[in-house]
Amino acid sequence: MGLVLKIFKIAGIILLILVVLIAALLICLSMKPFVPDNYTKTVDTGGEIEAKYLSMGAHEVKYTEAEAPGDWKKFEAFYPAGLETEENTYPVVVFANGTGVAASKYKALFRHMASWGFIVLDKEDPSTCTGASAEAALVWLLEQNSDPDSVFYQKVDRSHIGISGHSQGGVTVFNAVSEQPHGGLYTCAVSLSPTEWALAAAIGLDYDPSKMTAPTLILAASENDVITPDGVNGLADVIPAGTVRALRPGMDHGKMLYSADGYVTAWFMWQLQGDQNAAKAFVGERPEILDNPLYQDVAVNFELLN
Repeated sequence: MGLVLKIFKIAGIILLILVVLIAALLICLSMKPFVPDNYTKTVDTGGEIEAKYLSMGAHEVKYTEAEAPGDWKKFEAFYPAGLETEENTYPVVVFANGTGVAASKYKALFRHMASWGFIVLDKEDPSTCTGASAEAALVWLLEQNSDPDSVFYQKVDRSHIGISGHSQGGVTVFNAVSEQPHGGLYTCAVSLSPTEWALAAAIGLDYDPSKMTAPTLILAASENDVITPDGVNGLADVIPAGTVRALRPGMDHGKMLYSADGYVTAWFMWQLQGDQNAAKAFVGERPEILDNPLYQDVAVNFELLN
């Protein structure tokens, strides 16, 4: 009997140690950023334009936040430091995060985008699909634009607002534009590895890309992703606003978020800041993305995007 008790006691101690170790691992994972801090220096690029816009921009970046309702917790904004002293207005990129991944996990990505002269906005929403939290974040920023006590007072360029999202957030992009009250303010979009159309419908993440009114860049991994190559093509084919689409081989779903950032930044620089050098990645006699060895199955809707 004593031996049995000893065995149970040892087993209990081992179980307790395992529980503590697992809890410690989960805590470490919860604190780990989803985007590596040094990704702008480590991600491979296959073209000069892609490399240029993957590097950090010229602007020093600052950060502010405000309380948001419920699970959204807070609105988080990264912006060029010059916004506080200059009379200029700044274009906006609203970001929609993936399932269960809070905006605070994307800080390196947002700092990079803001360094190119954008106000970048997100929230902690763990389930962004409907576009409601993206709508709330945009409304908050527009209210700040009208508030004399806000750092964003009269600094928001309402004519140049884009939206980007990854995974479930890639679905959010379509719903924020087509289903939300301020969707008409978005003039361009990026959808990174969006959940496959049929799969999304089956798990309650419905969206209708045929309602999309903003030109859209769609990028995904060619394998190990939540959307297949056929899914990307089918998605792009029904978007009436014009698209550029491409697949990146040898990449997985999570890494597509930041590995594509050179072209994501170039897209917004072209669409929201009128940067014609950035435009050459997507349009012109021979867009760079067509010859980039890191991408395949590239298709550009020239008629609508030129």
